[in-house]
Amino acid sequence: MAMAVVNPTTGETEKEFDLHTPEQVEQRLVKAEAAHKILKKMTYAERAKLMHVAADLMEADLDSASVMLTREMGKPIAQSRGEVLKCAKNMRFYADNAEKMLAPEMLADPSQVNASEAGAVWKPLGVVLAVMPWNYPLWQVIRFAAPALMAGNSGVLKHASNVPESAMYLDSIFTRAGFPEGSFITLMIGARDVQAVLDDWRVRAVTLTGSEPAGRAVAERAGKMLKPAVMELGGSDPFIVTPSADIDKSVEIAVTARINNNGQSCIAGKRFLIFEEIYDEWVEKFTAKMAGLKMGDPLEEDVQLGPLATKGGQRDIEELVEDAKAKGARILTGGETPEGPGFFYPATVIDEITPEMRLTMEEAFGPVASIYKVTSLEHAVEIANQTTFGLSSAAWTNDKAEQDFFIENLDAGAVVINGMTVSYPELPFGGIKDSGFGRELSDAGIKEFCNLKTVWKA
Repeated sequence: MAMAVVNPTTGETEKEFDLHTPEQVEQRLVKAEAAHKILKKMTYAERAKLMHVAADLMEADLDSASVMLTREMGKPIAQSRGEVLKCAKNMRFYADNAEKMLAPEMLADPSQVNASEAGAVWKPLGVVLAVMPWNYPLWQVIRFAAPALMAGNSGVLKHASNVPESAMYLDSIFTRAGFPEGSFITLMIGARDVQAVLDDWRVRAVTLTGSEPAGRAVAERAGKMLKPAVMELGGSDPFIVTPSADIDKSVEIAVTARINNNGQSCIAGKRFLIFEEIYDEWVEKFTAKMAGLKMGDPLEEDVQLGPLATKGGQRDIEELVEDAKAKGARILTGGETPEGPGFFYPATVIDEITPEMRLTMEEAFGPVASIYKVTSLEHAVEIANQTTFGLSSAAWTNDKAEQDFFIENLDAGAVVINGMTVSYPELPFGGIKDSGFGRELSDAGIKEFCNLKTVWKA
């Protein structure tokens, strides 16, 4: 059995990779455990030096790695380059900041606990399993791997089955940089084999980025095994525009927020909540820009929208849109699967959405924008919070009181004012409700897989 690279632009299989046998999985887990024992004894400076080398190597691989991403999952080539460079930035960020983030937290006055010295220190947990998705084949992994390794953990990766080339690239990058063999390795296994790896005594924790069903299954197993977990799951993020907003700028950013990564991003703006006073103007401008996007081969520099990553993803979007059509939604642009090879779906704008439509509650993982007319701040928040998701959100307003209202009342892991959601190494990232739990990035992310060990000296 093998994992295949199916080019979403053509629908053709380009490469195949053999799965690891149980014996090979065991060998790799042995190496990961051994690597952790070495890593945890290294100084931060020693680990940082190697992490900088890994970042340099990834930047040197920019051209080949970006083509690999586009060929595997179809994102426009400029966005693939951006993903590679963002990974290198993240590695350097943790190389330069991990020691400060994990500095001992000692009491200034230990006598209050009858000690000469007391506080807490951060220590790595060990081998951490990462179950990762295909939509950002390098970034989703590196935003975990860089802090994990800098803390002294080792990592084993179970990547999505449709990005095996990226998985094997990640298998080699840290070893090429000089990290101990086994510090970060890929397990080429199927989804049904994840449980056995998670159950293994050497695996001390798990992180998953992916769908809600996958998150529930892995989180349930982690709970049964009493292992720490971080779940970064789906989202149906609201993008609110009030009358005080810069309409033209909000339209421009809204288009990017919806079609970035061909619309296959958990933090994409998916539901656009527009106040009635500006509704017609805003929707007309937004629809025109969405209709004018160039769709085609993502290796061409001027293409703005490539194919969806898989045939199944294309089918899922078709079904959501057809359901909305059948129940009376208005299709303002797009909404029809083009003929020809590949897994393309056009930029689509839909309004007059009603509660019985699947789009109301389900995540549209593709370039489909749902538009809602709202009449007040309270109405906007009611619609924004009505789904079971709570990953991120955006609100456009130049009124300070309105900004404060949205920050206070939007149920999400993040609120962005006059912008779109972007993940930064400097800021914590994660959601609430069915969007998961735990945080990645910033000091919060590196601490997720550390033991906060209390120290008391007489």
